[in-house]
Amino acid sequence: MSGLAWGALYGLAAGLVIAIAALIGVWGERKVAGRIQMRIGPQELGPFGLLQTLADTLKLVLKEDITPAAADVRIFRIAPLIVFAPIAMSFVIIPYASGFAPLDTSVGILFFMAVPAISVIGVLLAGWSSRNTYATIGGLRAAAQMISYELPRTLSILPFVLLAGSMRPLDIMDEWRWWWIPLTFIAFIVYFISSIAEVNRGPFDLPEAESELVAGYFADYSGIRWAIFMMAEYGGMVAAALFGAVFWFGGYLHLPGALGVIMLIAVATLLAVAMIWVKWTFPRMRPDQLMGTAWKVLTPMALLQLVIVGVVIPWL
Repeated sequence: MSGLAWGALYGLAAGLVIAIAALIGVWGERKVAGRIQMRIGPQELGPFGLLQTLADTLKLVLKEDITPAAADVRIFRIAPLIVFAPIAMSFVIIPYASGFAPLDTSVGILFFMAVPAISVIGVLLAGWSSRNTYATIGGLRAAAQMISYELPRTLSILPFVLLAGSMRPLDIMDEWRWWWIPLTFIAFIVYFISSIAEVNRGPFDLPEAESELVAGYFADYSGIRWAIFMMAEYGGMVAAALFGAVFWFGGYLHLPGALGVIMLIAVATLLAVAMIWVKWTFPRMRPDQLMGTAWKVLTPMALLQLVIVGVVIPWL
């Protein structure tokens, strides 16, 4: 099979995984939010309300796709795909089982950090092309936020490159040891917080901020294009949870076959639930607090983690 065919197959698989993750993720988030707020959450459609998200999806697909009269039509319509595609691509370098990653490359770590960052262009274009002041401000906020938090997020992953001596994810997993968990705990905190900010989830959801920006950069989107933005958000959260589960908690823990995959999914699910819990527990930050956290708190913490790992390596 040609490289193009494999790429199309993996792209289709990644899109399907993200769509299913979004369906389950929205339902799970409603349940978690309901418990936090002493509510029940979805319960009418299907057992435990499992079909509620499917019904909402059908509603979105059947909604009219509206394009503002003053918008730059071509950019407005393609922006959601520019946001979604890089996030879908990030799934291909994650090791899902022992010795298996869809894309086995020697620069896998760099790929995971660099490619999803391209989605910031789509976010910026989505806000600007709407010709809407609120959307434009939301796009600018998102660009500043995503670029700022990209630095500590990248620095938080470098300790694994130092410990394993490679940027190839499968090499890192071959070298992974249980004592990496306490050794890289600071990096995990930085990665976890930065990942929430990267996908614009609360308390870092200033680019959307419905109370002041009326949903921000996708305020003028409706129907399926709005759903693509939501899929990108949940896809980014799932990718971050899978990546964190693999490198900080050993992923499949060298378990064979399906058992290792189940272990990876279980750990990633716990991390995703933790991200949801954070959103519905902490209040939205002010812009100065948001940027200050990235540059004054998380970046120094990530640099401290690098120093710690650098001191430990000669003793290994």
